[in-house]
Amino acid sequence: MKIAVIGSGIGGLATACRLASKGHEVTVFEKNDSPGGKISEINMEGYRFDTGPSLFTLPELVEELYGAAGEKVPATFAYKKLDVLCKYFFKSGENLIAWSDQQKFTDECVEKLGEDPSNVTRYFKSALLIYKITADIFLFNSLHKVKNLLKFSVLKSLLQVHKIRFYKTMHEDNKSSFKSPLLIQLFDRYATYNGSNPYKAPATLNVIAHLENNLGAYFPEQGMYSIVKSIYELALKKGVRFNFNSLVTSIDIKNNKAVGVSVGDEKFAFDSVVSDSDINYVVNNLMDHPQKKRIERLEPSSSALVFYWGVNKEFPELDLHNILFSGDYKEEFTNLFQEKTIHNDPTVYIFVSSKMVKSDAPKNCENWFVMVNAPSNSKENWDELIRATKQNIINKINKSLKTNIEDYIEYEKIASPITIEQNTLSKGGALYGNSSNSMFAAFLRHPNFLKSVKNLYFVGGSVHPGGGIPLCLASAKIVANEIPAS
Repeated sequence: MKIAVIGSGIGGLATACRLASKGHEVTVFEKNDSPGGKISEINMEGYRFDTGPSLFTLPELVEELYGAAGEKVPATFAYKKLDVLCKYFFKSGENLIAWSDQQKFTDECVEKLGEDPSNVTRYFKSALLIYKITADIFLFNSLHKVKNLLKFSVLKSLLQVHKIRFYKTMHEDNKSSFKSPLLIQLFDRYATYNGSNPYKAPATLNVIAHLENNLGAYFPEQGMYSIVKSIYELALKKGVRFNFNSLVTSIDIKNNKAVGVSVGDEKFAFDSVVSDSDINYVVNNLMDHPQKKRIERLEPSSSALVFYWGVNKEFPELDLHNILFSGDYKEEFTNLFQEKTIHNDPTVYIFVSSKMVKSDAPKNCENWFVMVNAPSNSKENWDELIRATKQNIINKINKSLKTNIEDYIEYEKIASPITIEQNTLSKGGALYGNSSNSMFAAFLRHPNFLKSVKNLYFVGGSVHPGGGIPLCLASAKIVANEIPAS
């Protein structure tokens, strides 16, 4: 079959590889001049920055992709397991190292935060249990086919579904798990991994702790964008064609069947179409979608405000991943989702890939990816909000690191919800499509297909099973399994 893939994010690339390996003739249409979607890179003034996701978990899913394509993982795609998952700096002055080694991390929590060690051990066991129960139901199967729900492994999981605590919020669950407010805040942060609010998102999302703390976090030796480069090269090897600078303007449907795509006035005929575009963009721009009103009512996920700083100084107190926490986390999320603004004491994430990839910055310098969570764009005064937030970030960094960071910034580029929307077509710059701020959020994500339109499929972070590299790879596998070999 001739299959069109709209978008070359991780989900689109992985789907293209799988379908080409099954004998299909695959063409990818990408609006930008390079692949990657939200995962891109900036090269400027001797600095290189990864611009999208910075955390790499479940690397075996990439290896499985190569296996499905009948290929070996190339030596150029090498990665390391991190000894330090993240360094945390709290407003109250405490600092905490999240070690990959669970005993070391537990000891750190006991020594620095006075936490009961059994609480930490019990929490990680609980996260593992949530993963075991949810993996077959939510992550690696379509929720929208009865035959999938009748599998023995799924039925077994459904009998234990009360154990995933979907009826509690993440914060409520974390508060009942730990006595240290700082440790509660640390694990509440995982809600931001899919753009949600821990005071509203279901405790089921505490499964994220399993992926990072039980299974471990990794980092590609050549940076995050090397994941895109590797999968893109695999796609080329399998015969996938790429049309860059080609913005798809419609999904062409005839007699309730996808028959092709249009790029401007030019129409291209295909037997099937796979969309890796943000689902909100799809329903508003590419087709007459039967669920348009329902999708538009869903709450968007958060976006981000990012400062890419070339810093002509090394900071040994920082690691690859670093968090400078807000002193009032609940107020920060109230600002983010209800008041649609950025708190004046935001949590600041600093990602320094040059800690691992020395060539990402000039000698004795560092490349800082400095991010705060931001609301999706709804006509805020971004010029003023960026100015004020930048100063708040600088003040926080100076206090936490006892420095004057402005003296060392020699290069700056800024990404806001506006530029994220322009570059990725995600509505309002929302990073994960819709938020998971409800009890049944997993069931509300858009399915990987439509019963009303044949031969049309959906992958990527805005649809089932969700955002982030592992889930986008999972969505690609789900869709590829729906399309029979040629």
